[in-house]
Amino acid sequence: MAEHQGKAPPLAFRIAPGLKLLFAYRREWLSHDLMAGISVAAVALPSAIAYAQLAGFAPVVGLYASILPLLAYALFGTSRQLIVNPDAATCAMVAAIVAPLSGGDPSTYLSLSVALAVLTGLACIGAGFFRLGFLADFLSKPILIGYLNGIALSILLGQIGKVFGFAIESGGIIPRLVEFANKLPQTHLPTLAVGVVALAVMLAVRRFAPRLPSPLLAVILAVALVKGLRLDSVAVVGELPAGLPQLRLPHFPLGALDELAAGAISLALVSFSSMMVTARSFAARQRYDIDVDREFRALGACNIAAGFSQGFAVSGADSRTAMGDVMGGKSQVTGLVAAAMMALVLLHFTEPLSFVPTCALGAVLIGTALALFDIAALTRLLHVSRSEFAVAVITMLGVIVVGVLKGVLIAVGIALLLLLIRASRPPDAVLGRVPGLKGFHDVATHQAAETLPGLVLYRFSAALLFFNAPYFKKRVLAIVQSRRDIRWFIVDGSPVNALDSTGAEVLETLATELAVRGVRLGIANFRSETRAMLERTGVLALIGADLIFPTLRSAFKAFQVTHAQPTLEAHVDAVTPRHFEPQRKGC
Repeated sequence: MAEHQGKAPPLAFRIAPGLKLLFAYRREWLSHDLMAGISVAAVALPSAIAYAQLAGFAPVVGLYASILPLLAYALFGTSRQLIVNPDAATCAMVAAIVAPLSGGDPSTYLSLSVALAVLTGLACIGAGFFRLGFLADFLSKPILIGYLNGIALSILLGQIGKVFGFAIESGGIIPRLVEFANKLPQTHLPTLAVGVVALAVMLAVRRFAPRLPSPLLAVILAVALVKGLRLDSVAVVGELPAGLPQLRLPHFPLGALDELAAGAISLALVSFSSMMVTARSFAARQRYDIDVDREFRALGACNIAAGFSQGFAVSGADSRTAMGDVMGGKSQVTGLVAAAMMALVLLHFTEPLSFVPTCALGAVLIGTALALFDIAALTRLLHVSRSEFAVAVITMLGVIVVGVLKGVLIAVGIALLLLLIRASRPPDAVLGRVPGLKGFHDVATHQAAETLPGLVLYRFSAALLFFNAPYFKKRVLAIVQSRRDIRWFIVDGSPVNALDSTGAEVLETLATELAVRGVRLGIANFRSETRAMLERTGVLALIGADLIFPTLRSAFKAFQVTHAQPTLEAHVDAVTPRHFEPQRKGC
């Protein structure tokens, strides 16, 4: 690879960054990647079958959705460890989007799901090319915690009936609990016994031997119990078709395109946000960087691969990624090995999978839900920030009460609302000089801060745009009304990284209104782009060249000279507007 040093990377590496990692592969990694890949496949096989049933598909569809995405991510991804596979939260969203459109027809349901996967992939690729990877940050940690906790509770309520041996058909938390209580007398004891044992094994292995594939061991023990004790009344998966999936384009009613496209955009945002949490955490642990925009495109390629192989939408799989990491996986070859193992099972070993009890798959999903539910994170949020705790709880309840898709929309709406609230009510401060410290500091947080009588230095810590400009004006007038000695009011422009026409108009209006009160408005330390906007709108001419300063220090000295003020070192009794409390936090 030395021939490419100091040059632009080859086109193939820019399109498929995974190739660069594969070309730099070290032989000593192979044994680690082989063991890790086999372990990942051992977890992925029962998980894929369980997730397929969670989303309402035949068990084999989960295997179809597990193989090609691993190949696609090995080529297009930038993480060495991430495993892209069926995911509990993604499957729940797929079911929520597709079920209302399918009319209860299984073939239509599958066709719509395949189309949804392809559309989600196209949305991800488009977002990656337009460098929209930052959108993942719109779903803040409290929202993701609430969303995943809501998904966990939904899975738990949806799968508990399988462990007890009866179906729960209601939707929503209260109807499901009521139906579960009413059907308890119908409990099938052999099914319950097998399911409880499988769940206990899975939790015990996860707790005491995390390097072992707990879902696989739980399923193997469940199969052994059913066969050994001849529990023929316990329902099993049944026959699975052998062979790899046929690659073909999806067919779906064109009338459903609008709903599918809207669902695909929501699914792309949520699955990418969830994937980035996993990818970033493992990249930080192993001390390497990932490219968020390329990750968006990689997820798109994975979803298109899943759709073409007659699967459903996929995302980053945290449990399988963790298994690969625990087993010492060094590169994306771990995913390639896992894909080869699952393809081998599809070709030659589908018969043993037919004996898997459905209650064991329900136990696997319940175990996944218990791992997904993060009570510790909620507790931390409660201690750190009650408002963020409330956001997490609202998001969680939204997913449970109104459904996964609407819950996601609620989460996105909450994220945007919080962003607008904080941006429209940014922190601000009246500034003064603190003996022994350089620069100017908030008088409310520094008791020793000193100001000059007649001069206010004011900092508004945000861009000055249409949605916060009225608030800016309100804060300035509040300061002016609180003091009668003000002659100059200087706005610190260092935090103002953007200014629109509304912000410029507010500055113009303030300059006029303050002039009536005998106060001159000035600016200091404004950036070149914001000054250009002020010049085009005529605000600079209105303010006057004598009140336009390159720094706060120059404004401070100019006021001293103009108004014959003594230096602060001599003026120890300087007046400080303590009765004005700056807004340091957003609402």
